Parts: sequence; C-alpha cells; structure tokens
Amino acid sequence: MTHGSGHIVAGYDGSDEAAAAVRWAARHARAISCPLHVVHCSMWPLLTRHLGPVPGVSGSGLEQSAQSVVEEGVSHAAAEVPGLEIRSTLLHGLPAQLLAEFSAGDRMLVVGSRGLGGFLGLLVGSVSLGLAATAACPVAVVREDTHPAGPVVAAVDASGSPAALEDACGLASAWQAPLTVVHVRHEPAGYPRQDGQDSGADAREVLESALAHARTMVPNAAVDGRLPTDSSVPHAILEAAREARIVVVGSQGRGVLRETIGSTAHAVLHHAHGPVLVSRRGA
Repeated sequence: MTHGSGHIVAGYDGSDEAAAAVRWAARHARAISCPLHVVHCSMWPLLTRHLGPVPGVSGSGLEQSAQSVVEEGVSHAAAEVPGLEIRSTLLHGLPAQLLAEFSAGDRMLVVGSRGLGGFLGLLVGSVSLGLAATAACPVAVVREDTHPAGPVVAAVDASGSPAALEDACGLASAWQAPLTVVHVRHEPAGYPRQDGQDSGADAREVLESALAHARTMVPNAAVDGRLPTDSSVPHAILEAAREARIVVVGSQGRGVLRETIGSTAHAVLHHAHGPVLVSRRGA
C-alpha cells in the first residue's frame, strides 16, 4: 500500500493535537510548494462489521463518521492555507502500521502528539512514537508551536548525523530560518576527565565538520554551532532547543531491535516542548 508520491502526509484522528499537526503540515507544504495529503485511519472494521447507516437515519453509520473525520482534517488545512492542493484518503486498520506503509517514499509524515502529559512529562503517544521508529520517511511530531520565528536546531552525533543535518538544512532553507547545529560533548557523571587531557578535541572536530556541511547546503542562512558539555545528551539538546521552532534528530540507535529509535531521539520526542523531526529514511 505504499503511496510514495512525494507529498506531505498528515495523519488526522479528530483530536486537537492532530488538528495542530495538519495546520503545521499545510504551512510546510506551502513553504516547499508541495501538495498535502490528509489521511485518517479508521479502526472500526477491526471491531465490527456493521459500518453502514442506521436504517432511516440519513448520514449515520461508522463509515460515514470516519469519512467526516477526513473531511474535517481537510477543512483545517484549507482554512490554514487557502488554495493549497489537498488530497485525502480514508484507510481501515491500525494507524501506526497504515501510516508508515502509506507514507513510504513521501517527503514527510506529520502527526500530532497525544501522550500522558502531567507530572510524568511524557508527551508522545504510542502511534507517534511507533511511527518515529518504523516510517520510511522523515516524521514530524507536532505539539505546541511556541517559537514560530525561532531557529531550526539540528542535533548531530559523532557520525555527523548526515540525514538529520540534511533535513534541518532543508527546513531552514524552506522557512528562511536560522540554523543552529548542536553536538554534545558527553561527560558521564562519575568519570571526570584527567588533567591536561583535551577530551573536547574530537567533539569540536565533529561540530566544525557539520557546520561546514551546513553552510554549503544553505549558504544564505545564518548558521551557528553549539558545543555543550553534559552528562545527559538529550538534556543538553533540549536546553539548546528551548526557543527552537523545531529540533531535528537522527533515528539510529545502538539497539538490537529493528523497529526502534535511539535513546536520544526517544528522550527528545518525549520531553521536547515544540515540534520534533525524526530524520528517517526508507530502506
């Protein structure tokens, strides 16, 4: 069921969080001159075969209700960006699986964040987290957009995180936004560096290389770098991204499970206050 048309795909389930994601997706589609595809996944066929209308009641039935959700998502996008090319699809089944399959090969998949919140501080729902671990295209998880004029923040690891850097540069270019590249100098608690040892040399080299690549990809953008030192890499990234319009992270970890994301991306997704882009790529 691969779609792969090069659209921006936005998942919509009727929630306030999904509505915010659709509006964000519409603005980004306009910025990159790309069509938007709004998708709703109905799980009713998994629960019952009685999807048709109630006899004698016009407009009733679970299938009609699901179609109304799709139309509502389209209306949010159309109101946000009048004149935008918008398509829609109603799918039947589990959202995480269907959206991952449907968006393979597309420009980006955009979803809202529906998590526990509260004192736990966990802001990502299971569908959003699952897609961040399984999709074959970049996944934007959108929550409160408190800094729409802030910089794009790209978090790079020792590999230089080429996919995350490329995606961040693309966003900075499309939005004509400044770009901040962050590489964390990791110093685990309880392991103080020895006197005279320049433990930051490698970290500085990684950052300077990433900055050089970024300035080549977006020569007209303001590009700066940060090299914080912290015992927690996610904490340092989140601190650097406090006023970001979006933080971009890579998806690769060192785990043994196929459908997983690295611990850094996982923590950033859970605790970031603004939108997060996980830079996934297809097989």
